[in-house]
Amino acid sequence: MPSTMSKEEILVWIRNVLHENFEIPAERVTPEAHLYQDLDIDSIDAVDLLIKLKQLTGQSISPEVFKQVRTVSDVVDAVHAHLQDA
Repeated sequence: MPSTMSKEEILVWIRNVLHENFEIPAERVTPEAHLYQDLDIDSIDAVDLLIKLKQLTGQSISPEVFKQVRTVSDVVDAVHAHLQDA
């Protein structure tokens, strides 16, 4: 996965993952959407999302980092930062 992905490209990828894997309507996956309240992501879904993010980045994103994530924008920022550090 290229470390040059823009935040917009990461958002599109996350939107597709949430739609395809969790059947969340793509239009609900906005940067402001809260994963737990707005998108009904539970802890098991969050683990599945971490696995998908590992497929995107080629590396694990630490659970400590992911615990700080609340919104789709937070996920985009965490993945973007992770790719920059890679």
